[in-house]
Amino acid sequence: MLTVVRMRIAIAGGHGQVARHLSRALTARGDVALALVRQLGHVDDVSADGAEAVVLDLERANARDVAEAVSGADAVVFAAGAGPGSGIARKDTVDRAAAGLLADGAEQAGVRRYVLVSSMGAGAPPPPGTDDVFAAYLVAKRAAEIDLRSRDLDWTILRPGSLTDGVPTGTVTLDARVPRGAVPRADVAAVLAELLHEPRTAGRVLELVGGPVPIGDAIAAVTE
Repeated sequence: MLTVVRMRIAIAGGHGQVARHLSRALTARGDVALALVRQLGHVDDVSADGAEAVVLDLERANARDVAEAVSGADAVVFAAGAGPGSGIARKDTVDRAAAGLLADGAEQAGVRRYVLVSSMGAGAPPPPGTDDVFAAYLVAKRAAEIDLRSRDLDWTILRPGSLTDGVPTGTVTLDARVPRGAVPRADVAAVLAELLHEPRTAGRVLELVGGPVPIGDAIAAVTE
């Protein structure tokens, strides 16, 4: 008889669009999603997704606060971002510093599995002529990746292409390097849910765009 592993997964940036899709995907498969949100006003939304809400502002918290919030989790996901309209400073305090703080807290709490939502383009310095704010975003994501890769954690880094609100297809292109493209946020979340349940993806940096391969098959292929 097949044994289904149920996981408790803490999601930083729990009110973000990808994070909310992820909470719903995890809940649908019987996992427990713990949504870390910045403000009380977000609690009802993430609760409606089936997640357990914890109010924790990663720009104001310390590692002990984070460790308490994620204690007992099987994995953490960094899906936070400063978001559109934020300036250069918050690209650093959220996309870099908060990702590192989540790792600090996970280490203190003994949570080894960490999945980082990064960005396509974070594997190298921004090319000349890149918009200043977007360049700061890529620099912050790159720094977060470098920090995470230096830690003794079971990390996976996912670099999606351009995010859309399109209807999910359940099919993608996933590999260490893929051509630039777009991908629905819901498909990103579905890939994250599968990665969390596939420990053989630890230590991998994967790029993701829309494509023809069913998500389960795509993840199986990168673990071969």
